[in-house]
Amino acid sequence: MIGRLGSLQTRITALALVISGVAGMMGGAILVNRLLSAIQEQQGQLAMAVARTIAQVEDVRSSVGRPDGAAVIQPIAERMRIEARVDYVVVIDMDRVRFSSALPERLGTVFEGGDEGPALAQQAYLSRAAGVRGPSVRAFVPILSPDGLEQVGVAVVGVLEPQPIELLRAVQSDVLLAFTVGLSTALVGAWILARSIRRQMFGLEPREIARLLEERVAIASSIREGLIAIDREGRITLVNDQARQMLGIGEEVLRRPVREVIPNSRLPVITETGIAEHDQPMRIGAHLLVANRVPIRVGGEIVGAVATFRYRSDVERLAEELTSVQQFVKALRASNHEWLNKLHTIAGLLQLGRYERAKEYIFAETEGQQEAARFIARNFADARISGLLLGKVARARELGVELRIDDESRLTALNGALKGIDVVGIAGNLLENAIEAAASTRDGTKPLVRCRIRGGGHRLTIDVVDNGPGIPDELLPGILAGELSTKGAGRGMGLALVRREVDLVGGRLAVDSRPGSTRFSVVLDEEVSVGRPD
Repeated sequence: MIGRLGSLQTRITALALVISGVAGMMGGAILVNRLLSAIQEQQGQLAMAVARTIAQVEDVRSSVGRPDGAAVIQPIAERMRIEARVDYVVVIDMDRVRFSSALPERLGTVFEGGDEGPALAQQAYLSRAAGVRGPSVRAFVPILSPDGLEQVGVAVVGVLEPQPIELLRAVQSDVLLAFTVGLSTALVGAWILARSIRRQMFGLEPREIARLLEERVAIASSIREGLIAIDREGRITLVNDQARQMLGIGEEVLRRPVREVIPNSRLPVITETGIAEHDQPMRIGAHLLVANRVPIRVGGEIVGAVATFRYRSDVERLAEELTSVQQFVKALRASNHEWLNKLHTIAGLLQLGRYERAKEYIFAETEGQQEAARFIARNFADARISGLLLGKVARARELGVELRIDDESRLTALNGALKGIDVVGIAGNLLENAIEAAASTRDGTKPLVRCRIRGGGHRLTIDVVDNGPGIPDELLPGILAGELSTKGAGRGMGLALVRREVDLVGGRLAVDSRPGSTRFSVVLDEEVSVGRPD
């Protein structure tokens, strides 16, 4: 019934009302029962004391059994009854004939209570029985002859037991007051508790919370990204199907510490620092992933953290077309500048009438471009790398730098973890830095950059050498960490990105720099790589 009453606040109030009512009635019943037991015990003690007193009165002891004994015993018994405030005092002889009674008309009649037998055998005791005037507690005490040698009768003193309803009427005002105070306190407490619970649940009802939970589970299961969440103590509270598949875990991980499931997880660090991490590379087994980790805040307090991650290959597939387009645009832009300069040169030669020289210049440039394009297309299986190299060749020419690609350079398809490595990013950043460094040389030497790329399967090596001014030893650690740049604000992060990409698969990045010669060497070998888990 309570479940159909409506809101949580109404349910809690109704439940408190029911509990308080039941508790009040049970408390009242227990109180009346305890009072009744205590009164019965007191009545028994009083009846026994009065009976013993009557049994010791000399006139009673000497008059029991005599024909005129009732005339002596009745006044004494009545006086004792009135003074002790008991309900009746009966004195009987050994034949159970009454010598006193609260009802004078019963004098001389036989006492037939049914529980007087032991008293006729000189035993004193209490008995509860239904007497002439109702249920009572009766005390039986033997009466001995004046010389104490034989029993001449029994003194019976009875006190009527109070009825529970009468006792309840006597204490009803106190019980009612206590019941009212208790019920009022329960209702106020239930109202305060309901408001507090509702505030903590953002004003939502349990059925609304249940629906939100079902929606959360459905959403978590439907997204293609892996998702795992922990609480403040680092225990896993949510993991979707995609995350289970990617991490190779099952349902039993819920409520377990995340460190037991993912030993090097950074989620506990996020709960401590409260600093989010976006688009961070990670490796699990042979798979490269991209992860986002953010703290979960409720009311401004961090209560946990959540990580979402997906295969890096999926991200790269989405970005591949854009990357290719960007490289193509860069190549076209550089080529446009380069060919404008060449057209100006050809136009000048034609204006000077140097027709043969202009023809030779055109053939030389065309042949050089075609030879470079054929070499790159033949030796590099990835179209993105081919486009990058062609663009960098044009970019170098635009800046007056010669970019030489080693004749032994070759790159076939990469496998395993290296398949997801951003080779374009690594090679592109190294070449761009080298070209800009060579272009900045001021010692009269012809700017030169040499590049050698070899790889395929599970191994890749990249060597880039320039004859620029070099990198001071004291600046190199800060540049590689992304904390320092020599190119101004918003630039100079290329080498830091290269280092992060290399570290992702446990590769090696070596730098040898001095004035006039700077070499960057990258070695990626999956056979000895050690990945970094989430």
